[in-house]
Amino acid sequence: MVTYPCLCLSLLFAISIFIQPSYAAAATTTIQPSNLVKKVCSQTSNYDFCVETLYADPRTPEADRYVLAYVIFGSAYQSATTTHDQITSLLKNATASQRPRLKRCDRDYTKAVSKLLEAHDDLDSETFESLAKLSRIASSAADDCETSFKGTRSPLTTNNKGLKGLCEICVVVSKLFVMF
Repeated sequence: MVTYPCLCLSLLFAISIFIQPSYAAAATTTIQPSNLVKKVCSQTSNYDFCVETLYADPRTPEADRYVLAYVIFGSAYQSATTTHDQITSLLKNATASQRPRLKRCDRDYTKAVSKLLEAHDDLDSETFESLAKLSRIASSAADDCETSFKGTRSPLTTNNKGLKGLCEICVVVSKLFVMF
């Protein structure tokens, strides 16, 4: 005898089989950036990275310049924080030659995190004049970290390039708020 719960479970399973292909198709659909995202990303050195980064946040499709600023500054802050945490972890098992380089990166990323947090606070207080400068300082911190490994392989190259790319988008978004 078939029970009601068993019938419902079977029906749910059957429906999920038919719905699954539409999810797969949606995942492969090309992103159609909004006009604001096109405007911002066309001013960066890597349009695709910019669009993909912004659209990783579900707020982006309907975002105005304020929301877009929170999206990108939040993404940059998260990247800097994650890298700083990674540096802390790397320092625990660092070799004698890596330790001074990683300590420099630790200082650099402490600065980057601090400046991106300051930028977030500026967004909250609608004080936009320093956003681009703060973004550039955070980007320079990634450069300085990478430079500390000159002549040897850096375990942070991908992170440093990523933060630089995010900060570049931050600078462009910052320009949406200041009149020349």
